[in-house]
Amino acid sequence: MLSPKNKNTIYRIIPFGIIWLIYSIVYTLLERGILGGLDYYPSTANPYSFGTTIVVTPLTALVMGVAIGTVEVLYLDKLFIQRTFAGKIIYKTLLYVAAIMFFLFSVTLITNAIQLNLPLSDTRVWDYAGAFFSSFSFWSVELYIASIIGFSLFYSEVSQNLGQGVLHNFFRGKYHTPVEEERIFMFLDMKASTTIAENIGHVKYFEMLKTYFSDLTKPIIGYSGEIYQYVGDEVVISWKLQDGLHNNNCIRCFFAMKSEIKKQSHTYVEKFGILPAFKAGLHVGKVTTGEIGVIKKEIIFTGDVLNTTSRIQGQCNVYDADLLISGQLANYLWDDPQFKLVALGESDLRGREEKISLYSIVTSKGD
Repeated sequence: MLSPKNKNTIYRIIPFGIIWLIYSIVYTLLERGILGGLDYYPSTANPYSFGTTIVVTPLTALVMGVAIGTVEVLYLDKLFIQRTFAGKIIYKTLLYVAAIMFFLFSVTLITNAIQLNLPLSDTRVWDYAGAFFSSFSFWSVELYIASIIGFSLFYSEVSQNLGQGVLHNFFRGKYHTPVEEERIFMFLDMKASTTIAENIGHVKYFEMLKTYFSDLTKPIIGYSGEIYQYVGDEVVISWKLQDGLHNNNCIRCFFAMKSEIKKQSHTYVEKFGILPAFKAGLHVGKVTTGEIGVIKKEIIFTGDVLNTTSRIQGQCNVYDADLLISGQLANYLWDDPQFKLVALGESDLRGREEKISLYSIVTSKGD
C-alpha cells in the first residue's frame, strides 16, 4: 500500500504525462491534416504512416511526460524553490529543452554513425546531424516541445499554489454543487508569535514563517492532511474522516510536526535566534464544502466544526496543553499504546451553549 507521501508524489507526476499525451495527439492529428494523403515527409523525404505515428508518438510523449514529471517533482522543483513563479517556469523550461536537445543530438550522432558505418569523429556524421538540427522542421518541433513543458510546469505551479488537489477538484467539478461531508480539522497556532515578531523584526519574522510552514508541510502530507488555509501564523489542516482516523493520522501528524521542528532547531536558532513552538486543537464534524466566489474562486468549508475547533485551540493556554481534542474525536480514535488520552472534563466554549468534553494527549515518552 502506498504511503500518503508517495501518493502525493504520484498525483503530482500524473498531470505531466496526461498533458504530454494530449499535446502529442493534437500534434499527430494536425500533422495528418497538413500532410493529407502523402506517405512521406516533404522536408526530409522520410516515410510517413499515420497508423504508426498515432500509436508511437502519443506513447513516446506519455513516457517523456512522466519522466520529466518525475525529475521535476523529485529533484528539480527543490532547486528552484526560491525563484519567482515566472522565473521557475522560464528557467526550468530552458533547462529541460536544452537537456532534450542534447539527448536528441547524441542519439542522432550515434544513429548516423551506425547507418553510415563511420566513426563518431568523422565529419560526415557531424554534417548530417548539423543539417538535421538546422532544419526548420526540427526547430518547429522543439518549439512545440517547449510549449508542452512550459504548460506542464505552469499547471504544476498553479496546482501547488492553490493547494493539494484543489485545481484537480475544480476541473472535476467535485464541489461545484455544495457537498456535505464529515471531516477532521486541526487549528495549529504558533506560541508567542507577537512577542517573537517584536523581538526579531517583522521582515525576519516573515522569513521565519516561510521556513516554519515549509517544515510543517512534510509531516502534513506524510499523514494524509490537507492544508486548508494559512491565517497569519496559524495553519488550518483538514482530513477526510477515513484518512484522519487511519492509523490515528490526525494525532500522529501533530507529534510528527513537533519532531520536524525540533530536528531543525539548530537552523532556527542560528538564523532567527528562536525556536518556534505551537499548540493545536482538533475536532470532527460535518461541513458543507463547495466552490465560492466569482473573480477569485475558492473551495471552502462551512460549519460549526470550524468555529468549535478554533475555540478548542484557544483553550490550550487555559489547560497549559500543547494539544487538545474534543470528546467527539476521542470516541473515534483507535486504542494506541503510543498515545495516552487525559480527560479534562467539560468546558464552556465562547459562542457555544453546550459544554464540550476535552482531552489532552501525551505520548508514551511524555511529550
